Amino acid sequence: MAAGKELRTKIKSVENTKKITKAMEMISVSKMRKAQERMRAARPYSTKIRSIAANLGQANPEYVHDFMKINGGKSVGLIVVTTDKGLCGGLNTNLLRQVTAKLRETQTAGKTTQAVAIGNKGLGFLNRVGAKVVSQAVHLGDRPHLDKLIGPVKVLLDAYVKGEISEVHLCYNKFVSTMKQDPVVEQLLPLSSAKMEAETRADGSGHAWDYIYEPDAQTVIDELLVRYVEALVFQALAENMASEHAARMVAMKAATDNAGNVIAELKLIYNKTRQAAITKELSEIVSGAAAISS
Repeated sequence: MAAGKELRTKIKSVENTKKITKAMEMISVSKMRKAQERMRAARPYSTKIRSIAANLGQANPEYVHDFMKINGGKSVGLIVVTTDKGLCGGLNTNLLRQVTAKLRETQTAGKTTQAVAIGNKGLGFLNRVGAKVVSQAVHLGDRPHLDKLIGPVKVLLDAYVKGEISEVHLCYNKFVSTMKQDPVVEQLLPLSSAKMEAETRADGSGHAWDYIYEPDAQTVIDELLVRYVEALVFQALAENMASEHAARMVAMKAATDNAGNVIAELKLIYNKTRQAAITKELSEIVSGAAAISS
C-alpha cells in the first residue's frame, strides 16, 4: 500500500505543522495582551502632549517653530513602521499598499522620496522598490525604547528643518480591535494650524490657554514640539506592535483550523483507500476459494 504510506506521511506532516501553528497562536495571545497594555499605557501621554502642543502652538503666535513652517523642499519623507517578522496575515501587505500609493503620488508630483524604515518588512520593501532609505531601525524586540527611535527619525526631522523635505508622513497600522487593524498614512510635518485647532477641540476645552514660559517661549516650544513628534512616532510603533500580535494570532488560529480540516480529509481518504484494499483482498480470497472448490 504505497498510497497508504504516502497518506500517513502527509497526515503526520500536517499534524506537526498544526502543533507549530497552535503554539505560535498561544504565544501571540500572550504577547498581544502585553502589547495592548503598553499601547494603552502610552496613549494618555500621547493625548496629553498633543493637547499641550496644540494649546502652545496657538498661545504664542508671534513665534513659529520650524515644524510649523511650510517649505519648498523637493523631497517627501516617509516613516514606515512595519513588523520584523512575518506570518501575520495581510497586515504588512495592506500598509505597504498604502505606502506604494503614496510613492506614486510623490513621483507624479515630481518629487523624490526619503524614507525611514522601522521594521525588517518595510526595509526590504523599500529596498525592492528602489526608495532612498536614509536610516533604519530593526530588531527592536517586544519592548521597544524611544532611544532607539530618536536617531533614525531625527535624520528626517533635521532634513525638514534644513528645507530639503517639504512633508513628512507617518505610515503604520492603527490597532482598532483584535479583528481589525487599519493602515494609516498621516502627515507628521508640517504641523498645520488647522490640525492644532482640531487637537484643541478634541481636548474638550474649545479654547487655548495662556502660559507663562520659563526660561522663554522659544526654548519651551522648541523642546515640546520635538517631544511631540517623538511621542507620535513611539505611539505609532506601539499601535503597530499590538496590531502585529493580533493579526498573527488570528492568522495562526486560521492556519490551525485549516490544518485540522486537511487532516480530517486526508484521514477520510486514507480510510477509504485502506477499505478498498481490504475489499479487494477479500474478493481475491473468495474467488480463489471458489476456484479451488470447483
